[in-house]
Parts: sequence; C-alpha cells; structure tokens
Amino acid sequence: MTSDVLPHGSWPSPVSARDLVAGGGVAAEPRADGDDVYWLGTTADSGSRVVLHRRDASGTVTEVSPDWMSVRSRVHEYGGGAYAVAGGVVVAVDFTTQRLWRLDGTPRPLTGATEGAAVRWGAPLVDLVRGVVLVVREDHRDIDAEPLNELVRLPLEPDADEPGFGEVVVAGRRRPLPRPDADDAGDPARPDFVSDPALSPDGRRLAWVQWSHPAMPWDAASVLVADLDAAGAPGPARVVAGGEGRTAVEPVWVDADRLAFLTEHDGFAVPHLVDATDPAATPRALAETGSEWGLPSWNLRTRALALLPDGRLVGVRHVGGTTRLTVVDPAAGAPTAVDLDLPLVAASGLATHAGGLVVDAGLPDVGWAAATVQVDGDAASLEVVAVRGTVPDAAYVARAEPVSWTGSGGAEAYGFLHRPTHPEVTGPEGELPPLVVVAHGGPTSATTTVPRAAYTFFTSRGIAVLDVDYAGSTGYGRAYRERLRGQWGVADVEDVVAGARHLAETGVVDGRRLGVRGGSAGGYVVLAALAFHDTFSAGVSLFGVSDPSLLAQETHKFESRYLDGLIGPWPAARETYEERSPLHHVDGITAPLLLLQGLEDKVVPPSQAQAMARGLREKQLPVALVEFAGEGHGFRDPESIVRAAELELSFLAQLWGYAPAEELPVLEVENLPRPDRD
Repeated sequence: MTSDVLPHGSWPSPVSARDLVAGGGVAAEPRADGDDVYWLGTTADSGSRVVLHRRDASGTVTEVSPDWMSVRSRVHEYGGGAYAVAGGVVVAVDFTTQRLWRLDGTPRPLTGATEGAAVRWGAPLVDLVRGVVLVVREDHRDIDAEPLNELVRLPLEPDADEPGFGEVVVAGRRRPLPRPDADDAGDPARPDFVSDPALSPDGRRLAWVQWSHPAMPWDAASVLVADLDAAGAPGPARVVAGGEGRTAVEPVWVDADRLAFLTEHDGFAVPHLVDATDPAATPRALAETGSEWGLPSWNLRTRALALLPDGRLVGVRHVGGTTRLTVVDPAAGAPTAVDLDLPLVAASGLATHAGGLVVDAGLPDVGWAAATVQVDGDAASLEVVAVRGTVPDAAYVARAEPVSWTGSGGAEAYGFLHRPTHPEVTGPEGELPPLVVVAHGGPTSATTTVPRAAYTFFTSRGIAVLDVDYAGSTGYGRAYRERLRGQWGVADVEDVVAGARHLAETGVVDGRRLGVRGGSAGGYVVLAALAFHDTFSAGVSLFGVSDPSLLAQETHKFESRYLDGLIGPWPAARETYEERSPLHHVDGITAPLLLLQGLEDKVVPPSQAQAMARGLREKQLPVALVEFAGEGHGFRDPESIVRAAELELSFLAQLWGYAPAEELPVLEVENLPRPDRD
C-alpha cells in the first residue's frame, strides 16, 4: 500500500475536536457494594453533567442519580469523593447546590440549603450501625475568615423539613482574612484541612488525614486515630504517622485493630502498617523502598491503596513513569511486593470488591475505564465495566516512547514522545514534524502513558507531542519532587525547554516549529518559557498563571500557601515573585500566544489571563485571548472543549504555515505579522 505524502499538520485525521468531549475528564471513582459496582461518568445526553451509574449482578446498568443532579463535590475546588455507598444506602453531592443527598429510594437531602453553595460536602462515609454518614464539611459562610474544613456526622434519616449541617467530629481551624501570614493564626491545635475518614470494621475506631498551612498534603500530612463510643463520639485523637517534614495518607483498616497507610521511608512513599491499639507502636514498612507508591492528594478519596478480600493490600506503584498494581501482605514477616500481571499503565480509585477490587484503570487499548479485578493468589484478571472517553483506531495512536535528557541543574529529566502516526499518510522527504511540548498541571502531578484522544488529535495530523515529567513531578520520590522547591518557574521550565531542544538537536522534530502548551500550572510553564527563553515559536496557555504573586493573594484556601514552598512566602519573597512573573516580563515574549480562560475559574482567576493579554497588547505583541462563560478551572461543557481545540489547531496552522485538512474557525491573533499585510 502506498501512502499519501502531505505536509506535517495537514494530514486528514479521524479524530475530531468532538472526540475530545467523550468522558468529560471526570474520574470514575468506582465503588463496590456487594455484587453491585458504581461509577461516575458523563453520557452522550448528559453533556457536562456527571451521572452516578450502577451495574448489578445481572450486568444491568442503571442511572442512580436523578436527571437534575450532577454528582460533583467542590471541596478544595477540585472535589473528589462525591458519593458513597454501603448496604444499599447511597449518598451523593449535587454540584449546583453542593448539598448532600440520599439517593436510595426517593431522593432526599441530608443537609440544609445555603445561598451560593456556601457549605460544601465531600468524602462521605456511611456508618450503617449508627445510622449516620461521616463527611467532610467545607463552610464558606463566614466571609471574614477562610473556609472552615471539618469532619462532621449527619443522620441518614434527618428531619424532613429542616435537615441540618452536622455535628462536628474533628474540628478545624478558623483563620481570619485577609490571607493569614502568621503560622499561629486561629487555633493551632486544630488542622486547616481534614479528609478521608475511615471506619474500622467493628466501628470502634475512626482514622482520618489532616494537615495545616503552609504544607500541602504531599508535604506534611498526618494519619490520626480516635476511639469512638457507642454513639460515635470520638475520644482523644493520636497521630499514628506523618507530620513535620513527612506525609502520611490513605488510611485503610486491615482489621479491627491494624491500620495501613502510605507514608515515606528513605524518600519514597510505601505502604506501612501499625497496631492502632498501641499508642507506642511504630509503623512497619510492608514494601522495600526505591519506587514511589500512591498519588498526590489533589482530590478527596484519591484511593491508591485498598484491602483485598484475602486480607492483603494492593496499591498503585510507579516504575519508570508507568503504573503497576502491586500486592503486599501484612501477615508476612518481611517486606514483600508482588506486581499483578495486568494490562494497565495507570490506576486510581481503588476499592474492595468481591474477589478483588474495582479500579479506575488506564489501559493501553481502551483508555480510561472503570474495571473490576479478580485476584487469586498472585494471578489476576481484569474486566472493563465502563469506558470513559474514547481511544481512536489503534493504527492512528502513537506509542508513548520514554525519553530522557539533561535538564535543569544538570539533572536528568523525563518524558514520553508521541511521534506523528497515520496508516495512510507520511510527511515529505526531508521535512521534520512540528512539536507540541505538553507541561502537565499541578505542578505536583505527573503525566501518564494512557492513550488519549487529546494527543492523537495532534499526532494523527502529523504533529509530534512530548509529554514532560519535569522537576517536581510525582512518581519519582520526594527528592525529584522537591527539585521544584523554591524553583517553580525555573527548574520545571528549564526541563521543558531542554526537552524540546533535545528532540530538535537530535533530528526528531523541526526546531523552527516548536510549541508549548499546558493548563493551570502547566500554563505557567508556557508563559514562563516564552518570557524567559526563545526556544518556542508558539504557546497555548489554558487557564495558566501569568503572575504568581496575584495567585498567592487571590487563589482558594487549599492552594493559598502552596507557593510558599514553590517560590517563597508572600509577601516576604516579593522580589522573587516578580522575577518569576511572566506578566512582569512581557517584553521577553516574542512568540505568538493563545490564552484560553474560563470566566468562573476560582483557582486561577480570569484576571490572570486578562492581565497577560493586556500587557501584550500594550507592547504590540501577538496574542489571542478567548474567554469561556460558565467555565471554571478546566473546561467541562462539550461546546467549550470543541471550540478550544479547534481554535488551537487554527492558531498553530497560522503560525507554522500549513493548511489544515478540515475547515476550522478562523482565530484572530492580534498583532500577528502577516505576509499579505506587510
């Protein structure tokens, strides 16, 4: 078969912008209740509305949530832990009102109503014996203080006329506004954040995670345990792991007395076990160090560790940028770790299921899917329950090739290269493809090798993609993550720039057509790369940070002290903030820039993109700002996703001089020199 020869970028692709909509980017958060499996997802009819589904033992799938509800929490703005199920009782958070509802039978609210969703709920845990639900409450009603995060309990059968706001189980700290700088603001005996309650099998003990400013949960979080009386009231709490300079997360009860969790040992998080009945007990590592277990706790109920029915534990383990599900045995006398032979490259949302577990799995031939895993000894098999998103025909999907290069400070940096891939088209002889470098968000996060339409969208058109795990990325241990400590906007940017140059210098891509794109913290990398380096000829920032000093003052509670570790405390480190601010260095930006921004973004407010566009216009530099009404931090409306993708293609085609195979909306780039005008 002969192939057509077409310029890179102009290849006809079966992946349209509409194909990027399927799945909506929502995590499946699978759960099991007996033989029933539950998960979250969007449908062709629901648009951005997230639906709770159930598959029963017969294989019949039904929608559990009513058609007026979108099941999403806004605790920490990022949500997670939007529902829980136990013994047939189903509770879920409605996105619009943020009220907690009981959905088995006729839907009924378990919490009171507030104006503007001022009280939010997340990570519910159903206690059937006491007839209550334990849940994280985030209270925004006091406008003179930071939102108050606490763990409360609510009756499963509330007063039908006046459901309340819960009885406090773990009290949180209330800090006054404006942004508190003193570490002792409020009551230091109480945490700023509390999450992920876990009830022992006999109901006698409660474990949870908590941490306080200025730490993020991956910096210094603690797992605590308290004994409960018959009514469910907690006794004195005791820390069993984590704390200053060390993190502990993901409490999982192995039995009534022993608690497992993820905490650090020699710079890597691994599963540990402790006797919760002994205040003097020392946690014992269940796996050897050398590889990182777990996931960064951006969301409630991340679930990277779960109990198998046979009493062993299974967790998410990272090796070389890919993920494995690995089993450890609490009964073994020495640390053990056995990888399950499963066809997955990423995983989250682990939970116990009959015969094994349920998992949100990233699969090479399917993409992301809610799945069940049957485990028999060291053997395992996986069954897909529901696919979220679509993966194009395998003939068009580029294989993720691991690459490394010398990055910031001479340290090794990592990424995955996706080459242009098309079964019927090749580029002209001697023409190298353009490259889009992707900077992931976070920055405390990582890329995955799960096939995704968003990358095939480029590669099937003849554009290469480099997905970078820059300094600060997770999955490589604390030392790699802390390469970004005090170096945000420097080490990550230098890694991204060096990765692009490496591929250009080794003849893989066209060094004259290098682009960089990213969202949120990845958007900051885009803007800083353009402001402080001259490597890229195009940049696309999705809701990116243009001025970190504004972010330090304007962002939400969860991340309000995040930059203390990434750059320095504000305002003491004002000079460093200004040095790292792309907005303060717009003169350095010569490459055209596309800014895509949601107008309801509470994490990176629209003022960030607006200020950057204004600064570039004043300097007569090429820029396009496209704002999306009703969108927050990350686009969810299908029409917004389609429009953003088509505009990005239009933008790159204009800059790199090729004719797209499809008809695209014309993006007007202000101040862009055009041959027909000059």
